Amino acid sequence: MEATTAASGMMTAINFLATSPTPRTFVPTTSLSSRWLSKPKKPNLLVVYAPRVNNLLSFLTHCSTKPDTNTNNETDQDSTIEHNSNSKSNQGNAPSSSNSDEALGASLSPSNSSSSRGLVLDLGSTNSWDSGEIGSPVVKRFLGDDEERWYMWYHGNSGEKPGSDSVGLAISSNGIHWERGNGPVRTSNDVGLVMNCGKDWWAFDTLSIRPSGVAIMSSNKVRASSAVYWLYYTGYSSEKMNFLDYDSLEFNLENPERFQVGNLLSGENGLKRKINKSLPGLAISQDGRHWARIEGEHHSGALFDIGSDEDWDSLFIAAPQVVFHGNGDLRMYYHSFDVEKGEFGIGIARSRDGIKWVKLGKIMGGGIRGSFDEFGVKNACVARNKKDGKYLMAYEGVGAGGSSSIGLAVSTGGLKGWRRFQDNTVLKAEVEAEDGWDNKGIGSPYLVQMDGDSDEWRLYYRGIGNGGRTGIGLAVSEGSDVRKFTRWTGFSV
Repeated sequence: MEATTAASGMMTAINFLATSPTPRTFVPTTSLSSRWLSKPKKPNLLVVYAPRVNNLLSFLTHCSTKPDTNTNNETDQDSTIEHNSNSKSNQGNAPSSSNSDEALGASLSPSNSSSSRGLVLDLGSTNSWDSGEIGSPVVKRFLGDDEERWYMWYHGNSGEKPGSDSVGLAISSNGIHWERGNGPVRTSNDVGLVMNCGKDWWAFDTLSIRPSGVAIMSSNKVRASSAVYWLYYTGYSSEKMNFLDYDSLEFNLENPERFQVGNLLSGENGLKRKINKSLPGLAISQDGRHWARIEGEHHSGALFDIGSDEDWDSLFIAAPQVVFHGNGDLRMYYHSFDVEKGEFGIGIARSRDGIKWVKLGKIMGGGIRGSFDEFGVKNACVARNKKDGKYLMAYEGVGAGGSSSIGLAVSTGGLKGWRRFQDNTVLKAEVEAEDGWDNKGIGSPYLVQMDGDSDEWRLYYRGIGNGGRTGIGLAVSEGSDVRKFTRWTGFSV
């Protein structure tokens, strides 16, 4: 892969935060601009120099730390990745079906098939890393000569540490039946926990982390197996943000949002929800399992900071998702809470290299009075339609009482001019299903456009059921018509 030259006199040092749950097996070896790396000296910082790495880890010489931003080479939705079949999987973390009785957990499983309509990933088994809560699905489909493979990165936590999210990986051959692991990955064939919170006191992601998007960088000049995964994620710290106008809100405001009954701090018991500061982060990997953090320009290692007190994004930055538009043109969509307007909003930032970003402002706010997204929009997933080149955004709309549903918006260029597809939802909670797994709310959508004559879209999402139990579901469009999605009930794949 050819690295894009950003400035002359570049350094070959790369800074990493040593927080991976497993020893790092991926170390980028090409140059980064010195302006990205001139940061205050911090404790426990691992500095790796490319010349030494090239001598010690020659098998990584094809990797690049800077994206090839040519859209002809970008393989964000459907990619061909050559996987190493020689690695031996550790039995303790080898893939296990998410549909097994053990994985579902007898005491927490939906009571019957009708109550689990659309559910494709439930909570992990007892004592697993994701037995307490799961969400934030980021789904990628890879096509090979003789196989189809799906990856899903998602956040989870255990019952023992319900306030600290980690990132895990599940795999599938069809995007419906998923294999997962109970603990940390050890090899490039394992599934399970792949990334923990930061450990350094000054870092922005010490409390919790949640994935928002994964971009796969590749080039037609090298083997596909040298593709590099770029994970954009939300990092939460223990720093509390001041918000004094709780009483004026008609819903509960919390960051990160929690759903388990044991963690709910709602008006029902007279307590307030907690608002922790969150910022966007970046990590890279060669196998999608072993991740190395890349420091951004902010002193905490984040890519950028919240806005000033007068800005719409002064409380936090969450759910950063990156889309390629063209050469040297990457767009990041993220959400925050607009204190002045009392609503969630979606903003956009722009970058030439995927690391240094410039915020351009807010592009979407709350809908009309009485609408499903009256109190704002968040957790955006933007995809570029392969058929017409337009941008499609699935987002979580916040309505009266804090209800959450999924809506769609469309834009010709992706920067501005976003227009709601319709005033109604495309998918909402099945409130009529008394024991439904997602009858309390749905959100965190993720779009995948399928190939073929049907021009079908898949929509993965987080669902909330009775007692705050969470799961990940799947809905599908009726061909190219994205005005309505139907929960998966067993269509052929």
